[in-house]
Amino acid sequence: MELIEGIRYNYSGLKLGLKTPSLLALGLVRFGVILILSIAAAWIVLANHSEIMSLIWQRPESLWIVWMWYAVSWLMSALLAGISAMLAFLLSQVLFSVFVMDAMSRITEKKITGRLSATDGGSWFRSFVFLIRQEIPRAVLPVLIALGLMVAGWLTPFSPISTVVSSLAAAVFLAWDNTDLVPARRMESFSSRFRLLTGHLMFHIGFGLWFLIPVLNMLFLSFAPVGATRYYIERFDKKSVS
Repeated sequence: MELIEGIRYNYSGLKLGLKTPSLLALGLVRFGVILILSIAAAWIVLANHSEIMSLIWQRPESLWIVWMWYAVSWLMSALLAGISAMLAFLLSQVLFSVFVMDAMSRITEKKITGRLSATDGGSWFRSFVFLIRQEIPRAVLPVLIALGLMVAGWLTPFSPISTVVSSLAAAVFLAWDNTDLVPARRMESFSSRFRLLTGHLMFHIGFGLWFLIPVLNMLFLSFAPVGATRYYIERFDKKSVS
């Protein structure tokens, strides 16, 4: 069952990453960057929660409703802190993590097959530009859409269902962000890579379920390229496995 397979591959990738020195070093660097940016973004929001709340709702004078102002204030701060942490993650993803993810994917592929698959032979700069171009539609926009659905869900009667669906959507897109590393490096067409997502949706749901667990999600996100690369190589490049 692909759902179980997705859960297993992400977990096995984490174990392989922790046992391989080069992957461990890169994974810890990525984990540190995500953690620092997320904490910094959340701290900025929480440190200025009174000022932010004042822009939305001035503190009432009546003691009968001031408690409601405090409750809404901290609830709004928690929401903004969560959104800020997500945006910080996306910032690190575009500006930094894409290179670490590709490096981890290359190391994993070489470890499994004994070699790297051939690319189109383009220059380093062309590969650099290509990676950045792929990261925007592949990771940033889908996660922002899922985040928007989550926020919108809080404002509708179907908010519990909408929140679950949007969370699963974010997990799926984050999983695809990792399973897409090898075919993107080989510069396969976007349509063929998108078919990988839609054709194996249950796998991506299972792979992304780890990303929904607070605190642990940052650890699994940091080493997700290992399990995703292993999945692609073993599932679609069986002849390459040594």
